[in-house]
Amino acid sequence: MIAKAMPHHVVLGLFLTAAALPAPAAASEWGCEVLLCASSSNPSWRGVPACHPPMNRLISAMKKPGFDWPTCPEAGTGSPGHERYAECPEGYQVGSRGDRNGFAREGDLCVKTVNICQGKTHGFYSSDRQQSCIQTVSISRPLRSEPYYFDIKNDTSGETERHWFGLNR
Repeated sequence: MIAKAMPHHVVLGLFLTAAALPAPAAASEWGCEVLLCASSSNPSWRGVPACHPPMNRLISAMKKPGFDWPTCPEAGTGSPGHERYAECPEGYQVGSRGDRNGFAREGDLCVKTVNICQGKTHGFYSSDRQQSCIQTVSISRPLRSEPYYFDIKNDTSGETERHWFGLNR
């Protein structure tokens, strides 16, 4: 079932490499299972019953102190990347708000500059005090539903493909 979710050349290459290795390589077997399952996109690992045991084991292990991500050296991927936030909507740029101590947070806002007086006949907006027509507006930056990724080289095209995944059960 996993083979249907990933390009055949990736799966075949991983299995052939793993089959040619001596028994001590069994330590990386879990890491290779995690890589195969995490890279599954249609369906995601949640829709592949064979992926539930290794991914549930991963989720449980991540909660323990001293967790090290299981890797698959045969695939050359190492640990996955992680990007908490999605891209900002069109017209917005990444910004940050300060925390209580005045330090900027990790790009948690999407900001843009707008002219609030557009279409009005005067150059300033009147209220209790004069305000400039140009203001910065911000929205919370959207979180990714699948914040982890593996970059896997496609042996056929030579291109690197990013495979996003999440760890929500």
